[in-house]
Amino acid sequence: MIISLRRLGRKALACVCALACLVSLAACGSDEEAGKIRIGIKFDQPGLGFKKSGTYVGFDVDVARYVARQLGYSEDQIIWKEAPSKQREAMLQNGDVDMILATYSITDARKNAVSFAGPYFVAGQDLLVRKDDTSINGPEDLNGKRLCSVTGSTSATTVKEKFANEVQLMEQPGYAECATALFSGIVDAVTTDDIILAGLASASRGKLRVVGKPFTQEYYGVGIKKGDKEFARKINAAINGMIEDGAWQRAVTDNTKGTGYKPNAQYNPPKAKEGE
Repeated sequence: MIISLRRLGRKALACVCALACLVSLAACGSDEEAGKIRIGIKFDQPGLGFKKSGTYVGFDVDVARYVARQLGYSEDQIIWKEAPSKQREAMLQNGDVDMILATYSITDARKNAVSFAGPYFVAGQDLLVRKDDTSINGPEDLNGKRLCSVTGSTSATTVKEKFANEVQLMEQPGYAECATALFSGIVDAVTTDDIILAGLASASRGKLRVVGKPFTQEYYGVGIKKGDKEFARKINAAINGMIEDGAWQRAVTDNTKGTGYKPNAQYNPPKAKEGE
């Protein structure tokens, strides 16, 4: 019995030590993030949110930096976190990030789980095809075609709702995978927002082209924790300031250079007032 109790004692001590280590690590993680802002972005969208050699570039990144600066954070006080489409709501609800700028369309369904500030951009869903493919010139040519979009995106939802009986939809975790499927002939087109497709076309070095016939309006918002109206007001003030001082237009131009892409002037630049 004595040996048994000693063994139990050693096991209990080991458990306590393990727990202490975990608490210590968690505390260290909290200390590292103290006084900083955690921003979710995409890591795989050229022209919008792209991780390149340890740096982060793109239109969403430029907007996020501007907003963070207006909120009082310097560049070295930003912690960038990858925010895949299907994980965005959970990341905000769990407190993993303070805000998300990741081509995050404002929808009523999403507002059941999170809140938004913005919009900071209005895109339109379009199609990306191989440069030499002349069979697809708009959504009217999708009958019998194979499309790729990203799991959890509004683009995938739109295809299911509008073209379910016409197309075969392949869903992938990211747009890089969709572009690879298009290159290899596994799918006939990639569908998502036009500004995302412009970035992919630019990265393809002329091998892919955007059809140029958008068929939706996607209002990009800044995802935040549900109900935080004061935070939404501060973010909206920063976005509107970015538009007024010309930094917004410079960011659009710099990140779509060489693609021929121009935002729809009927909707851009937008007025940020969501979530107040």
